[in-house]
Amino acid sequence: MFVQQRHQAIIQKLHKEKSVVVSDLIDMFGVSFETVRRDLEFLEKEGFLKRVHGGAIPADIDYKKEQPLTIRETKFMEEKRQLVELATRYVSEGQSIALDVSTTNTEFARALKRKFEKLTIITNSLPIANELVEMPHYTIILTGGIVRNEERGTVGEWAEAFVSQFHADLFFMSASGVSLEEGITDFGIGELQIKKLMHKNARRTIVLADSSKLDVVSLLKVCPIEQVERIVTDALADRDIAAKYREHGIEVVYE
Repeated sequence: MFVQQRHQAIIQKLHKEKSVVVSDLIDMFGVSFETVRRDLEFLEKEGFLKRVHGGAIPADIDYKKEQPLTIRETKFMEEKRQLVELATRYVSEGQSIALDVSTTNTEFARALKRKFEKLTIITNSLPIANELVEMPHYTIILTGGIVRNEERGTVGEWAEAFVSQFHADLFFMSASGVSLEEGITDFGIGELQIKKLMHKNARRTIVLADSSKLDVVSLLKVCPIEQVERIVTDALADRDIAAKYREHGIEVVYE
């Protein structure tokens, strides 16, 4: 298929479905991640769409609005499973680990319980707590506060005051965007302060971000990229982007 044919197909799919997903376009056209990325970049410059993490939406839609958790749960699942398996190599038996609210960290919790018998988990995520409650030697510290229903996590001053008391060995931070210029960014206004406190109080912070979130800037800045130990992503990561990050001293792990 010629470039112009791909562009037309993307525009038609976008008009019909109101969004396109990178992984779907890769399968649809039988091309690489880099090719789809270039197609979307071109169409964005031409004003046909607005790129968001993992795909694109029509240009007249508010691209800064976060998609509901129920939708995010179904996207990039294979990439998330791949990257969380990589992330477990940085965990040791008996450590204390902070996990913020995200579909990636929920998948990470499933990977942890397959590999470790004893951990202390600090989280504001109801799905993560529910996922790990069956582990007899896990200490689960679930923050109090107001439950944000659409995210299934606790937020607010009570949650912030509670989480600020704990100092984890590791914080595995989820993110909606990762870039050299703007650092680690995210959509969730309600969860932002919890994320910042977990980062501040952890000895080490590792970012878990599937490849669709590299070189993407989301609504809110969490921290500079230099403040995290490494970025763990999946095998679809753009090698040029990874090389650029490494040139600036940022470790990117994808295989």
